[in-house]
Amino acid sequence: MDDSNNKLFQFLNNHLMGPMGKLAQFRIVRGVMAAGMATIPFTIVGSMFLILSVIPQSFPVLAGFWAVSFDKITPLYMLANTATMGVLSLYFCLVFGFEYTKIQAQEEKIELNPLNGALISMMAFFMCLPELIFKNGAMTLINVVTKDQKIIDGWEMSGGVTRLGTTGIFTAIIMSIIAVKIYAMCVKRNWTIKMPDTVPTGVANSFTALIPTALIALTVIVINGALVALNTDIYKIVAVPFGFVTNLANTWLGLLVVYFIMHALWIVGIHGATIVTSFMTPIVLSNMVSNATKHTHIPYAGEFNNCFVTIGGSGATLGLVIFIAFFAKSAQLGALGKASIVPAFFNINEPILFGMPVVYNPYTAIPFFLAPMTSMSVAYFAIKYQLVNPPIAQVAWPTPIGLSGFIGSGGDWRAFVLAIICALIAFAIWFPFIKFYDNKLYVQEQNGGVAATN
Repeated sequence: MDDSNNKLFQFLNNHLMGPMGKLAQFRIVRGVMAAGMATIPFTIVGSMFLILSVIPQSFPVLAGFWAVSFDKITPLYMLANTATMGVLSLYFCLVFGFEYTKIQAQEEKIELNPLNGALISMMAFFMCLPELIFKNGAMTLINVVTKDQKIIDGWEMSGGVTRLGTTGIFTAIIMSIIAVKIYAMCVKRNWTIKMPDTVPTGVANSFTALIPTALIALTVIVINGALVALNTDIYKIVAVPFGFVTNLANTWLGLLVVYFIMHALWIVGIHGATIVTSFMTPIVLSNMVSNATKHTHIPYAGEFNNCFVTIGGSGATLGLVIFIAFFAKSAQLGALGKASIVPAFFNINEPILFGMPVVYNPYTAIPFFLAPMTSMSVAYFAIKYQLVNPPIAQVAWPTPIGLSGFIGSGGDWRAFVLAIICALIAFAIWFPFIKFYDNKLYVQEQNGGVAATN
C-alpha cells in the first residue's frame, strides 16, 4: 500500500505539480488572479441588489408589498447592479492592466507606471467595444433596433453596454496584454518622450506614455480593421474558444476533471483552489448572469463551489472537522478539530490541510478527492434537473453552509437543504477513512505514552 501511494504522489509531483506550479508563476496568470480577487466586492454588492429585486419570486407572499414599495424604485437601485456586474469586464481590464504592468516593471527592471498600464489597457479594450461592418467599400458602425436587439452607433445596449459585462472579460484581458506588452517594448527601446528632472512626476509620466499610447491605438485599429474586413471582430473570435471551454466546464464530466485537478494540486502542496478558480471565474460569473437575465439553469455559476461542493474548505471537510472535534479518540485529531471548527464553518480549512495533515497523506488522499467530486455531482444534477434554483447572485465565499446556497439562489429554501445534503454525503465518504486514521493515531499515542512511562 505504501509503495502504491508513493508512486501516486510521485506521479502527481512529476506530471501535475511541476507544470501547474510553473503555470501559476506566469505573469498573465498572476494578473488574472489579482483581477479576480479585486472584483469580488463588486460582484457581491451587485448581486445583493439583484436579490432584492427577485425576492418576491421566492416568497410570493411578499409580492404585494414589493409592488407598492421596492418595485417602484427598481430602476434606481438596480443601477448598483448595472455599475458592478454590468461593467465587470471594465474592472477586470483596469486591475489586470495595472497588475500586469507592475509585474513587468518589477521582473524586467524597467520603469513602467502601473496606472499608465491600466489606462492604456482600458483604451485598447474600449476600442474593441463598438461593432462595425465593412459595407459598400467603407467601414460603418452598425445600427440595429429590433425587439430582441438594440445596437446604436455600434454600441449594443441591454440595460447598459452589453459588451462591458461578463462576456467581455476575456477580450479585456487579451487587449490589456497587447497594450502592456507594447508599452513595455517602447520603454525598453527608449521610444518615449523624456522630460527634464524639474518636470513634476505626473506630467513626466504622461509624456512617457504618449508614444506607447499612439502605437497601441494604431495596433488596435489595424487588428480591428483586419477582423472587420473578414466580417468578424475580436469579441467573436474570442467567443469561439471561450464558448468551447465554457461548454466543457458546464458538463458533469468537465467538472469532475476541474475538481480532480483542484484537489490533486492540494495533495502535493499547491493551493489548487486559487489556481483553478482564477481560470474559472469568468465562466462562473458569465453563467450566473445568464441564469439571472436569461433564466437559464446552469449549475456551475456564482459560488457553486463554496455553496455546495467544498463545504468547509477544499476536500469538503466540514463534517470531518465536526467529527474529530467531538468524537476523535486521538488527542492530536481532537485538539486539531476543536481549533479548526470555527474556521471550517466559514470554508477555511488550512489548519486541517496542513495540520492533520491532508497534504501528502496517503490515508486521506482518497476521500479528499472523492468527497468534493461526489457533492459536486449531487448539486450539479439537482440544479440541472431543476429540483433547486440555480445560482443567480454572488455571495462571499466564507458565507456559512446553507445560508450561502439560499442567498445565491435568490432565496430558494431547497438550496439550503441541498447544501446540508451535500455536506452529509461528503462526510459519509470521509467517515470510514477518518475512523481508520483516528484509530491509527490513537494506537500510536497509547504506545508512545507507554514507551515514555517505561
